[in-house]
Amino acid sequence: MGAQWKARHKEVAANAKGKIFGKLSKEIMVAARGGADPSANSRLRLVVEQAKKVSMPKETLERAIKKGAGLLEGGASLERLIYEGFAPHKVPVIVECLTDNVNRTYPNIRVLFRKGQLGASGSVSWDFDHVGMIEAMPNSKDADAELAAIEAGAQDFEPADEGATLFITDATDLDAVCRALPEHGFTVASAQLGYRPKNPVTLGDAEREEVEAFLEAVDADDDVQNVYVGLAG
Repeated sequence: MGAQWKARHKEVAANAKGKIFGKLSKEIMVAARGGADPSANSRLRLVVEQAKKVSMPKETLERAIKKGAGLLEGGASLERLIYEGFAPHKVPVIVECLTDNVNRTYPNIRVLFRKGQLGASGSVSWDFDHVGMIEAMPNSKDADAELAAIEAGAQDFEPADEGATLFITDATDLDAVCRALPEHGFTVASAQLGYRPKNPVTLGDAEREEVEAFLEAVDADDDVQNVYVGLAG
């Protein structure tokens, strides 16, 4: 698991796709604060490209950009919140939220962590690296992930789901590596800043299932954007 936890089979469910669109819309609105033109706003460009890859409707995409850039009335003011703590069996977890109502989000997160342990700021983040994470697909069987990582300026790489490769970058190099990877045989599917565990915990099947259930419940909350977990395998 390592970098970012993803619910199993979430991509195939219609209601889950709607949830993905909702999360991406929030990211687009936050990114668009830096300008509505993706060509002049690298952060926005990355999220827009990700939204297009999951077939977000054009109207939804454009509306999110305009809301974030202040071009529409009634745009939500979103705040990014980070919660830290432990899933069952002392597995470290970082939960990233985007919310328009902090007074709603914190009580919800506190309830979700009843089966684990909600910690203070810094309680587990010391055990994670803040990095850029790029998921990319090889364009051919000859594409060499190790060579691409070196040439594009990534720090590390590892296998991801369905034949993809996860390239790890310095946080400041995310956009540059995204631009370079296509020149070395890889098509970028998603790119974002996130947290990578330094010392992932290894669990048996029964304990792992308990942690998975906890993570799925956290991820289902509407204010939760990303869940990062220090779980090996």
